[in-house]
This record gives sequence, C-alpha cells and structure tokens, in this order.
Amino acid sequence: MNPPYAFAITIAQPLAQAVETLRAALAAEQMGIVSEVDMQATLKAKLGIDSAPQRILGVCAPKVAHALVTAEPDIAALLPCGASALEATPGQTRVLLQDPRVILAASASQDPAVKAVLEEARVAVLRVVAALGGQAD
Repeated sequence: MNPPYAFAITIAQPLAQAVETLRAALAAEQMGIVSEVDMQATLKAKLGIDSAPQRILGVCAPKVAHALVTAEPDIAALLPCGASALEATPGQTRVLLQDPRVILAASASQDPAVKAVLEEARVAVLRVVAALGGQAD
C-alpha cells in the first residue's frame, strides 16, 4: 500500500541489486541518486541496534531542481526528493519514492510553473515505478 506521500513497490531482489535497478530506472528519466545513507550500518554504529538492510536515498533531477529554485529559491530546502529501500524479507526490497506533490504542498509558491514542473516530475516518478515492475503497491 502507498503512504500518502510516496509511491511504493516491492522488487524481488536483495537490497544492493534493487538499488542498482532503481538507479538505472532513474537514469532513464534523467534523475539520479545524489545521496545515500546506509541505515543498517548507521544504526549499528551509532546506537548498537541490529536492523534489516535499508538505504535512505536522495533523488534529484537537475532540470526539475533548477526550474524549482529559479521559481522559488527557498524551495531548495525541500530537495532532493526522498526515497528509501528496505529489505525486510531476504530477497524482497520495498522501494518508496516520494511523490513530488509533497513539495508543492509544502511550498509557499503560487507559481503555475512550479506546479507544472512538479506534475511532470510526478509522471516521471510513476514511469520509474512502472520500470521497476509495474503498479505501485
């Protein structure tokens, strides 16, 4: 099931492979992973907690980011879009990609160009979801 802020899909791959599959699907849409946090390693190192393999990812499309910060410079605080990948069950990775409309909802901008850019980004994210295996959960 999709949370209201993201599109979710489960990929029948272990985490590392699923992240590479995601990376390729994003590249096809002129997007990329610009930051990556290994949550499993961080929780173990900082808190001594054992957890399932998980990555928190920052996803960005330079064209989208440029259009947004040109229209509303402070919107940069909402970038990059968030994503995550969690292998709670071995060989099954749940990927979540932030719905770009989250940025619109948080933005003070009334600029129709901001809305149009984020709607285009949403369509691209949905194509990524389709490339990962079909419909969002």
